[in-house]
Amino acid sequence: MKARDYLVKVLCCAYCSMGTAQVLFDSINNQLLEEVVITDSRFNLKRENSGKIITVITQQDLNNQKGMTVADIINTVVGFEINGSKSNSGQNLSYFVRGGRNRQVLILIDGIAMTDASQISNDYDLRLLNIEQVERIEILKGASSTLYGSGAATATINIKLKTPSDRRFSLHLNSTMGSNRTTEDKNYDVHDFRNHVSLTGTLDNFQYLISFGNQYADGFSAVTSGKEPDVFNAYNGMFKIGYNLSDNIKLTVFGSQDKFKADFDDGFNKKDADNRLISFQNRIGFSSIFKYNKGSITVNSAVNETKRHVQSSFPTRFESNNFFIDIFNRYQIDDAFYTVAGVQIQSSSMNNDFIPFGSTEFQENINSDTSNFQLFDSYVNTVFQSQFGLNINLGIRLNTHSDYGTHLVYNFNPSIKKDINFGYIKVLGSVSSAYITPSLYQLYDPTYGNVTLLPEQNSTTELGVELGIQSRGILSFVYFKRTETNFIDFMDLGDYVFQYTNVSNEFVTKGFEFVGNYKFSNKLRADLNATFVDLKNQVSLRIPKFKLNGSLSYQMTKSSFVSVSYQYNDTRNDSIYNSETFANDNIRLKSYHLLNLYFSHKINKDKITLFGKLYNAINEDYQEIFGYSTRGRNVHFGFYVTL
Repeated sequence: MKARDYLVKVLCCAYCSMGTAQVLFDSINNQLLEEVVITDSRFNLKRENSGKIITVITQQDLNNQKGMTVADIINTVVGFEINGSKSNSGQNLSYFVRGGRNRQVLILIDGIAMTDASQISNDYDLRLLNIEQVERIEILKGASSTLYGSGAATATINIKLKTPSDRRFSLHLNSTMGSNRTTEDKNYDVHDFRNHVSLTGTLDNFQYLISFGNQYADGFSAVTSGKEPDVFNAYNGMFKIGYNLSDNIKLTVFGSQDKFKADFDDGFNKKDADNRLISFQNRIGFSSIFKYNKGSITVNSAVNETKRHVQSSFPTRFESNNFFIDIFNRYQIDDAFYTVAGVQIQSSSMNNDFIPFGSTEFQENINSDTSNFQLFDSYVNTVFQSQFGLNINLGIRLNTHSDYGTHLVYNFNPSIKKDINFGYIKVLGSVSSAYITPSLYQLYDPTYGNVTLLPEQNSTTELGVELGIQSRGILSFVYFKRTETNFIDFMDLGDYVFQYTNVSNEFVTKGFEFVGNYKFSNKLRADLNATFVDLKNQVSLRIPKFKLNGSLSYQMTKSSFVSVSYQYNDTRNDSIYNSETFANDNIRLKSYHLLNLYFSHKINKDKITLFGKLYNAINEDYQEIFGYSTRGRNVHFGFYVTL
């Protein structure tokens, strides 16, 4: 389809509805332009003064999308395609942002970088996170390695978990149940159960939060040709304990234990199989903040252990350990200058065992004594905000890797804002770089690893404009260009030899992102975002060239809320193994449309919220991944209680 046709689609959909949850409102009376963001600078600054287009998903947004997962919600953000989020609940997730892959997306939880050193892409699995434990999500696209380190090449997802309530005692209960069926299934029996409970409060200088959640889902097979349902069962426990030593010193200890079991089928032959992935995460950490005149010192640290056990015809076990500490000083020099300076230390290792063919005992494949690395980074970031509208965000980071030495990454992000009679107009640009080292698996796996791999280099250029319409809404348009060198790919070297190898080609991705939010009244709001990605000389597996999200929400009464959302995904490339030629054949997946409806109603002085969701209302038949099942029309309903 030509670019002109895409533009016509964007304009038509904008005229009809405008929307997805790109930046919603904390309450009906909030002013969008007063919204505060932190991810692009680590300072609480108004989004109109930011040099980036930042997506903010607030607690109210999350409350208005009950029954969805973290991956479901992020998949409506402009520039994102989280492949697998619409399939069986246990399906592996792939994060495609601006044509990039998992290893180029960095996920932060409460400011701490989350990585799994045993994963091929070193990425964090969002299936381990319970949406009911999340307070807020900020998403910054483009290379942001200067603030957050290696891996922040296409996007940084900053997930803030819930904090203790200001009340002495508060109890929250959430329960959702519904169907879990494909398009062909005629059965709407309840097969998806989600429950969560949290206890939280503040006693003088002491704060506490304890929460537990569970999801259980069956109902359909992971592969389209399968008959047996594949079960997904997840448990999530979390605690936070805080203590205020004084008005200027706060200490917090936190921990979480997350586990899921996901049945999966034989993806090679696309048929039923009694396979299961068991993934376990244990995390404990400490954070503190010391405030002083014009500044503060923050310490974020955590130890994260991840274990994965694959039960199949080829049993394997993975274990990784990661230590992370980030110490930074925020200082406001005056009304115009803000600075952040810090150091970040990270240590990661992994083990891998497998059972060879014909054996019954596990044997060591990768040992943590050799499969490990350490990082020591120092960084400085400065924000300048002039009185005449010029804003500059400038940062550098010196990355020191135990195996790859030192690398310098940078970010230069100027913008200029001019107030006009109905709001403001802002023009922005940025040039930034990122540095991504190979994963431990890519380096040290005896069969596929390659210790001669070089780090991948990414650079991003952005140019955009944002129009703020008083308290009504925002329109923004961003053009981006990404360049990748030393791209790491899984290559066929011939004679049935496969290995991870640096590709000599320079890959370039270009595209644009459009976001529109408009508040017609205190009751009616519309939102729209559209993404166009043009991949040049690069694998475009499962990445839509064009994607559109839209929503229209209406606060019918003080207690009743209703919304309708729409998503369009363009055609995508996929591949399937050909047993006759012993090679992969390219195929084309058709485009699809999704329409969702949501309703909520509060009772008993807003202490109880009843809600319902109709997913894929038109029962669209499509595939995210060739040969794998996707969700058809499904109905969910539940309640949320606050005491």
